[in-house]
Amino acid sequence: MKIGIYEPNKIYQGDCIDLLKKIPDDSIDLIFADPPYNLQLNNDLYRPNQTKVNGVNDEWDKFESMEDYDKFTNLWLSECHRILKNSGCIWVIGTYHNIFRIGYSLQNIGFWILNDIIWIKPNPMPNFKGTRFNNAHETLIWATKSKTSNYTFHYHSMKVMNDDKQMRSDWIIPICQGNERIKVNGQKAHSTQKPEELLYRIIISTSNPGDIILDPFSGSGTTAAVAKRLGRNFIAFEKEPFYVDIANKRLKTIVPISNEFLNYNIEKRKPKVSFGSLIEKGYIKIGEDLYSKNMKYSAKVQADSSINYNGNVGSIHKISALILNKDSSNGWSFWYIKRNDKLISIDELRYAYEQKFYKKQSNYCDEIPFETDVFHDIKNNFLYDNDEL
Repeated sequence: MKIGIYEPNKIYQGDCIDLLKKIPDDSIDLIFADPPYNLQLNNDLYRPNQTKVNGVNDEWDKFESMEDYDKFTNLWLSECHRILKNSGCIWVIGTYHNIFRIGYSLQNIGFWILNDIIWIKPNPMPNFKGTRFNNAHETLIWATKSKTSNYTFHYHSMKVMNDDKQMRSDWIIPICQGNERIKVNGQKAHSTQKPEELLYRIIISTSNPGDIILDPFSGSGTTAAVAKRLGRNFIAFEKEPFYVDIANKRLKTIVPISNEFLNYNIEKRKPKVSFGSLIEKGYIKIGEDLYSKNMKYSAKVQADSSINYNGNVGSIHKISALILNKDSSNGWSFWYIKRNDKLISIDELRYAYEQKFYKKQSNYCDEIPFETDVFHDIKNNFLYDNDEL
C-alpha cells in the first residue's frame, strides 16, 4: 500500500518540504512534527565547573532571521494541511522560541486547535547562568484539519491510563535518559531526542492500529519506533543522513506488540437500540423469559416492552434494580435469553440489530460475530404472519 511514491514503514532522506509535496492529498491519519526550535544561540554555554553544555547548536536549527523561519514554517505546515485526512490530526512540539509563531501559522493556514499540552520535565537541564526561570517544559499543539473534522480521540482509554481520572493537559514525563538515550562515542546522538513515553501517549490517544503516521522531522526515529511497536504504519523524513542511519538501526531492534493487545475495547459505544425495537423485530418474543446470568431470577416479556417478575412490572432496568435491591441497574448487562440451550446476553442482541438494520458501524465498535441459528428468523416475528418480509 503505497502513499504516493512512498512505501510505508521507511525513513526517507531529504528536505521535508520537497518530500511532502510528493504525498497525495488527504492521505495521512496522524502527523507528529518536531521542527527546528530556532534557538538562536550566539555563544557556547558552560556549566559552573566550566564544562561545556551539549545543547542545541546544530546547523539544522539555525535560520538567518525570524522571517526566514516563518516562511519555512508556513511551507511545511501548508503541505501538512493538504495531505492530512479530514479525520486526522496533527501534533507540533516546540519551546517558547518557536511554538507561538507555529501556533499563529497553524491557525492562519486553517487548522483547528484542540489543545495545547504542556510537557513538564521533572529532570530538565538547569539554567546555568541564573538569569531566568529554569525552562522545565515544552508545549505541544494538538490540532485538526478544520473545525468540523471528525478526528480520533480515545478519551476513555486515556482516562483508564490516568487511574480513571480525566487525562489533563499537563503531562509529567522525564526527558530521555539511561538506555533510552542514543549515544555515539559516548555523546548524545541527537540533541533533542524525544522520550518514547511522550510519543506513546500521542499515538495511543489519537490514532488507530493500521493508521498512517507521518513525521516530517524524524531525527533519531522516536515516532517511527513507537509507531512500529504500536501496530501503526509510518512515513518519516529526515534531512541528515547521520540521523537516518541511527534511526534505521534503532528500528531493527523494535518488536511490534501483538494485535490482540491493541484493541480499544473500552471505547466501544453501546448501540442506540431500545428494548422495544428488539421485540418489534422479533429478536425477543412476547411471553419469552429473560434470565439472570445464574438463572436464579426470571421475568416474562410483555407486549409494551416491560417485563413481569413475580407480579412486579417495569422496564428491564427497574426490575433488575428491584432484584438487586439497588436504586438503579443496567438491565442490558443483567438479563439473558435462551437460544439453542445457551444463554445469550440481551446486550449482544443490540449489536446484532444494529449490524442488520443500521448497516453502519461506529468507528469505536467492532462487529460481533454471531452464529446464524442463535436468533429467531425474522419471518417468525409475531408481527408478521406471512412472507411480507
